[in-house]
Amino acid sequence: MSSHSTVIPAEDEDPSRKAPGSPERAWLGVVSAEHARHASRHGWIQLNHGDRRNLARMRRGDGFVCYSPTERMGDRAKLRAFTALGVIADDEPYLADAVMNMGAKGTVRPWRRAVDFDDVHAADLRAVGADLVLTQRPNWGYGLRFGLVPLAVADFALLRAAMEG
Repeated sequence: MSSHSTVIPAEDEDPSRKAPGSPERAWLGVVSAEHARHASRHGWIQLNHGDRRNLARMRRGDGFVCYSPTERMGDRAKLRAFTALGVIADDEPYLADAVMNMGAKGTVRPWRRAVDFDDVHAADLRAVGADLVLTQRPNWGYGLRFGLVPLAVADFALLRAAMEG
């Protein structure tokens, strides 16, 4: 992953499209479904193998959605689902107490953010993708390789409704 990636902000949104109680900003993080479930059970997220940079872009109150291309990291079978959703609940990234074994890459003490996760179920990309601002851009999936992309607040509201229903 390049540390010099260009960030494309979410498109300007019509305030009338913002649902009451929606955050001012939202993000889409890319993690396996297994990791999303683990994170939501514990009330935190970590991205890019515990790197701090993407986590530092978020602010308290920002919406956060996990997109899971696969069930488990390294799987070849595609899942392509939105698997967890919540709101950033702290002011800064923090270092985890535990050290993680990253296999051949050694061990790392990951950076995390606290998240108040909603009680939701997964939503398949095929079921909601046509209605998302995110997927209307050409080659929208290319940006997912950075692990975190801005998400339109309208998309956050749409995903919240789909995942709660």
